[in-house]
Amino acid sequence: MKAFTKTRYGGPEILHLDEVEKPTLKDHRILVKVKANSANPADWHILRGKPFIARFSFGLLKPKSQHKILGADFAGVVEEVGNHVTHFKIGDRVFGETLKGGAFAEYTCVPANVCGIIPEGFEFPEMACTPIAGITALQALKTHGKLKEGESVLINGSSGGVGHFAVQIARAYGAKVTAVCSSKNKDFVMGLGADEVIAYDKENIHKHNRKYDLIVDTNGNLFLEDFERMGKRGVLIGFTSLKHMVWLLIKAGFSKFPLAQFTAEANTKDLETIAALIQSRKIRVHIDKTYPYHKIPEAIGYIEAMRTRGKVAMVWESIEGTEGAN
Repeated sequence: MKAFTKTRYGGPEILHLDEVEKPTLKDHRILVKVKANSANPADWHILRGKPFIARFSFGLLKPKSQHKILGADFAGVVEEVGNHVTHFKIGDRVFGETLKGGAFAEYTCVPANVCGIIPEGFEFPEMACTPIAGITALQALKTHGKLKEGESVLINGSSGGVGHFAVQIARAYGAKVTAVCSSKNKDFVMGLGADEVIAYDKENIHKHNRKYDLIVDTNGNLFLEDFERMGKRGVLIGFTSLKHMVWLLIKAGFSKFPLAQFTAEANTKDLETIAALIQSRKIRVHIDKTYPYHKIPEAIGYIEAMRTRGKVAMVWESIEGTEGAN
């Protein structure tokens, strides 16, 4: 099968489209014929081996052999079902993610419990764009943020992959949403359902004084003082630098302010929740760009520039309207 592989750390240019052995089916897993992927910040962090601490999991000096195929988000069709798998059958249209990689390939073998069924009438690219970003937004708001109907939430970084899901999910659960983004993305974010938008290039968010029940920071550029000034509780998702995040968490450890920081973990229940919100049209997946599979390195480079509005998709076979996308 074809797959994008890496043998060292570096930028998207080190990825090679190679012929590799098709993965072997294991118990509790399903073999999926990949139809589409999406790119995430996690992909280029793992590709570059940054922050350095991540190399203790993926390989200190070079990627471990089991991590040579990059990619987390996918959507496709179940080709084989392993022993002890009861919720999926051959032919099911599924979506999911695995942070251990292996998705940027024609086939991927993944645990059944990180997959969900694609709702009828929805396409592979939009569902491939959902797992990491959608699950992160859902868990930030509900699992860690404890968001309740009628509460107010400030979402810092509202136009990107996680942010554009967070705005819509917060609205779906009855929250009042104030979104932070650039002026050029204001109309886009208002269209997602935000009640109010703060343009960070017009107003200094570090001096904003309004109070909210929950602060969700997808950019990772807020300071503890910002969380304390603006929120009753907070959730940190992204980070501008490891130093900034570590220093913030150290300070938070000596503070009484309830600040959560987490790495999202996919599970079938949460994927089904996201799928139901999409099926009911309470969430729409905005795809900024769609690339053919042979341009996956280019797609990663695009998302690494951190100017994405919504998500970036990559397709593994001809889908009308995607040929020649860039």
